[in-house]
Amino acid sequence: MFHENFLNFFVLHTWFLSMIRDDFKGGKINLEKTQKLLEKFNIRCNDIHMKYIFKDNDRLKQGRITIEEFRTIYRVIAHREEITEIFNTYSENRKFLFEKNLVEFLTQEQYALNINQSFAYEIIQKYEPIEEVKQAHQMSFEGFTRFMGSSECLLFNTEYQSVYQDMTHPLNDYFISSSHNTYLISDQLVGPSDLWGYVSALVKGCRCLEIDCWDGSQNEPVVYHGYTFTSKLLFKTVIQAIQKYAFITSDYPVVLSLENHCSPAQQEVMADSLQSVFGDSLLSDTLDDFLDELPSPEALKFKILVRNKKIGTLRETHERKGCDKHGQVEECEEEETEQEEENEVKGPEPMDVSQDSSVKDTESKRVVGIPLFRKKRVKIAMALSDLVIYTKAEKFRSFDHSRLYQQFNESNSIGETQARKLSKLRANEFILHTRKFITRVYPKATRADSSNFNPQEFWNIGCQMVALNFQTPGLPMDLQNGKFLDNGNSGYILKPHFLRDTNSKFNPNKAVYDSNPITLTIRLISGIQLPPSSHSSSNKADTLVIIEIFGVPNDQMKQQTRVIKKNAFSPRWNETFTFIIQVPELAMIRFVVENQSLLAGNEFLGQYTLPVLCMSKGYRRVPLFSKMGESLEPASLFVYIWYI
Repeated sequence: MFHENFLNFFVLHTWFLSMIRDDFKGGKINLEKTQKLLEKFNIRCNDIHMKYIFKDNDRLKQGRITIEEFRTIYRVIAHREEITEIFNTYSENRKFLFEKNLVEFLTQEQYALNINQSFAYEIIQKYEPIEEVKQAHQMSFEGFTRFMGSSECLLFNTEYQSVYQDMTHPLNDYFISSSHNTYLISDQLVGPSDLWGYVSALVKGCRCLEIDCWDGSQNEPVVYHGYTFTSKLLFKTVIQAIQKYAFITSDYPVVLSLENHCSPAQQEVMADSLQSVFGDSLLSDTLDDFLDELPSPEALKFKILVRNKKIGTLRETHERKGCDKHGQVEECEEEETEQEEENEVKGPEPMDVSQDSSVKDTESKRVVGIPLFRKKRVKIAMALSDLVIYTKAEKFRSFDHSRLYQQFNESNSIGETQARKLSKLRANEFILHTRKFITRVYPKATRADSSNFNPQEFWNIGCQMVALNFQTPGLPMDLQNGKFLDNGNSGYILKPHFLRDTNSKFNPNKAVYDSNPITLTIRLISGIQLPPSSHSSSNKADTLVIIEIFGVPNDQMKQQTRVIKKNAFSPRWNETFTFIIQVPELAMIRFVVENQSLLAGNEFLGQYTLPVLCMSKGYRRVPLFSKMGESLEPASLFVYIWYI
């Protein structure tokens, strides 16, 4: 036993010295060289934490450390107690894991199925840094630490990092990542319009972009927020940027939702630009097999769809294929409420007052705040109209009207206030509507600061396009980014069966009797190099973690840990939380790390959000992101997840 332990120590000691010997040939090393040497070990350390750990171990306070002081720093960063405890549980000699030990750990703790020793050997080959140990088919603590810190042990299940869902359902069966006023990168009134709004949204997997189009000088349409002081972009420049980045992140179709205020002449310019820039990628005719139902994301791969008002039927559009439409202008009758489209709409549903009704009736409707429809004539260039195929924009009037008259290729945009009212008062009808028709919900106009609503309430009733201001960080965008991590970040997520099945009686506002609830248990073990408080002069923070569930109203809940004082580097909580989730198919989970501040309110340090059913079981690392959505690696949480 003594001989074996000595051999183990000798192997580890020799490996460690071989990695650092050359760096200490000139004597002591400074902070910069210490960081580079840690990188040689594949160990990342936050710059602020590194500075203070170096300072704590620089005994002579000369800004340079010895080889032994470096060894101590290495252990502080790399040898976390919670990982050591797991390793020692499965290691027979507390020095190495044999293949069978690793198989036991993966099976019992990580819920890996059909794991054998050859799979364990592959992990050893990938993560074990010591050659002699690797050749002996064993794993040292150094290798185990690397494995536990790898992408294979992240909370998000790797199975969902690629497209795995059935992509052959019609478009209306999917949640579609959608943005609002995509051209803006700050507020809605005086902020700049920028191509970066489109580029960044597409890179994030957004599949529905909004383009506000207005007449520009020299017959060139422009994009900006009308009647405001936001800057202007050329329409052609916008779609050129979209063409370049449309399919970088996802192969599935991009919908261009045109908020079209242009004259017929400039609409023709738009049509010409769309055809010249997108070429064959632009969907300008029906697909052979989809004349009475929406095609699937699969059938529309690498296609650009135009969403706009449209004249006539799809059959008429098909018959005009190849004809010269320049100069052809048609008028269509459009209904609008007394409020402008993007203003708050009060009351349960708009009422049609185009029929005979007394002035007295009309006035009484105004008093109770029910929006009134009036007719207006809109001129549309046939050249642009005929580019609208499966995404015709149609004003929402009522569920009854849609059920009787709305065509399969017509989609509605509904303001958040009206949509919220309908979702609470008429949820069953709303869900029936979203089963058949693509429904887009957009923020109310009073959100001049580009703030966002909580998208969860509209996903709960099956709304496909819940459009957010992508430029505005915060909880709504955390939920948006987290939800669309699923299905390979493709921007399309198949809705749960109960939001697609016409026989389903699902109502998110009522108790669900035919659901498949889960009991989720989370042991929040520790934090790893959490961001220090911006109010601290060192690398400290009074850290706590909040775990939030978002979903149907009955599933909304929040729990939090105790506060660990003055420790952002390695806080240990070891607290267990249990959640019973009635509708896990719609549930999102959000981990928020805060610094407790009794005077000014807690300070946000980082968060991570993902769908509940996309979590892997077992010991997992939860990566953290900043308020702006940027990775805070290596900052993370260490958790144990279990659910049935």
